[in-house]
Amino acid sequence: MPSVVIGSDILPANPLDLVEEVALGRDWQSDRVSDMELAVEVPGHWCNYGLFFAWAEDMGALHFSCALDMRVPDRPRHQVLELINLLNERLWMGHFALWTEQSLPVFRHTLLITELTAGRDMLNSVIDMALAEAERFYPAFQFIIWGGKTAVEAVEAAMLDTVGQA
Repeated sequence: MPSVVIGSDILPANPLDLVEEVALGRDWQSDRVSDMELAVEVPGHWCNYGLFFAWAEDMGALHFSCALDMRVPDRPRHQVLELINLLNERLWMGHFALWTEQSLPVFRHTLLITELTAGRDMLNSVIDMALAEAERFYPAFQFIIWGGKTAVEAVEAAMLDTVGQA
């Protein structure tokens, strides 16, 4: 496996090799779809999340998405799109989107290879951030799809912090 030295860290020439190491270290199922694509299944609190990584060597970019395990029916689609807009206003990194073909909500982010200079630690942090946002806002999507709430109601409910003990 060829590698690249950046600072004191040695990175594989293909960052998907590093992603595979991270997945293996966390006991996650992974499937190398091709030299440029990797799929990883991650158990979460609300569902299993599908992480998909794509390496674009010509751009020096590692794109990844975290798919929420739910389909958005046509009826609440406009509310879900409004919800996505409201959620994205609150995010510093990455963004939510709706994959049109499969009607899946996803969290997406792209890293330039220079952002991977911290290697495994940086990759772990970005994956953790994506999973945290997916877990945090999963209920908001459910409030619309199954609860019939508006996007504003769903965001307000998802943003409530529980205080005290039960």
